[in-house]
Amino acid sequence: MTSPTFHDVFAHRWQAEILPARPLILPPRHFTYPAEVEEVERGALEVKIHPADAQPFLATFALGFRDPAVPTGVWSAPNAHELCALSGGYAYILSVVDPQQFTMLPLRPALSVHAAAEAGLLLFVGNRDILAWSAGGKAWQANAVSSEGIAIEAITATTLQAVGWDMRTDREFSFVLDLATGQRIDPT
Repeated sequence: MTSPTFHDVFAHRWQAEILPARPLILPPRHFTYPAEVEEVERGALEVKIHPADAQPFLATFALGFRDPAVPTGVWSAPNAHELCALSGGYAYILSVVDPQQFTMLPLRPALSVHAAAEAGLLLFVGNRDILAWSAGGKAWQANAVSSEGIAIEAITATTLQAVGWDMRTDREFSFVLDLATGQRIDPT
């Protein structure tokens, strides 16, 4: 697994500190994601979060995969009161004002994260699908846009250009998605 990184693209109302390990003494406010996990294994992402309008807390994000190909880190989100954390490709969006409110994204693993700042989206790319997160929550999900593997080539204010692979033809192909809807745009 690669070292956790911080990606500060969107304006936010919090500060975050990625810790190298869980503190020996847990702070009074400590939350584990997902909440129903019985035991968090070694390698979980530990983040001390300092919201602008609330008490600081420790967030422990369960590890997805121990693979350097999957991202681990913290991203600012389109909503200034939300934080995005990835731990070994497992993606979490949480409210820093009410840390019990979180969403674990269905892409497992999310292989990359891209900011489409002009469109107000955080894009999560899996093996076959792309999910877009906006200030209001999940904006769209483009399912099965590739048989296996997606490489983002460019993101503009309105489109995402990528390359996928078609299992039937055993060939790569280019495609374009409309960032407003997630729908494929056919070349004219």
